Amino acid sequence: MKKKLFNIVPKYAYFPLIMAIVANTLVYNVSKLVTNHFVHYDFSMKIDGMIPLVPIFITVYIFCYVEWIMGYILIARESKDYCFYYIAADIIAKILCLICFCVIPTTFVRPEPGTGIFNSMIAFIYMVDAPVNLFPSIHCLESWMCFRSSMKMQKVPRIYKIFTFIFAVLTFLSVVFVKQHVFIDIIGGILVVELGLWIAKKFDLKRLFVKTDSFFNK
Repeated sequence: MKKKLFNIVPKYAYFPLIMAIVANTLVYNVSKLVTNHFVHYDFSMKIDGMIPLVPIFITVYIFCYVEWIMGYILIARESKDYCFYYIAADIIAKILCLICFCVIPTTFVRPEPGTGIFNSMIAFIYMVDAPVNLFPSIHCLESWMCFRSSMKMQKVPRIYKIFTFIFAVLTFLSVVFVKQHVFIDIIGGILVVELGLWIAKKFDLKRLFVKTDSFFNK
């Protein structure tokens, strides 16, 4: 069983991936506790009022989680340096999200879903996920990171790179078509990824995981 797990995710990627999950969990939940009594701002624009609720896009919104798992496993498998760089960039992007969530808490009024299976799925998402922590969109962040990281991968076919771009666009559409986000949240999700990649490269933050990798493998 242990050998099979190593075949999926290299041992050097364990700690970075765990830290990425921890960062995501803390950023989303701690920020809610901090801003619970803060004034929340609505960044809706005219374009958002023109975008209808399109229930079928909830399938894309939910399937994103599968794409992220696949994307981050492939990041881990590409190489040690590749993994350390992109996971460091991902964590930086999440920290930028935390700053935004705390400094400019956001919310907006969601519509009432109708009937049918897709609307029921939307109603469930609305129930478990309050309309806060909207800017930047973590959904858009994750899918854009999967696309950006795929562009320099040597171990995946070209079709995967095309798929990640198409799916990133579908993710952007899904977050507004299921009324979980507004348009500017998409832009925010892209920007924090690009900033995260730049900061991680500028300050060579992959070295942090190089040090922990050396520590755990003494």
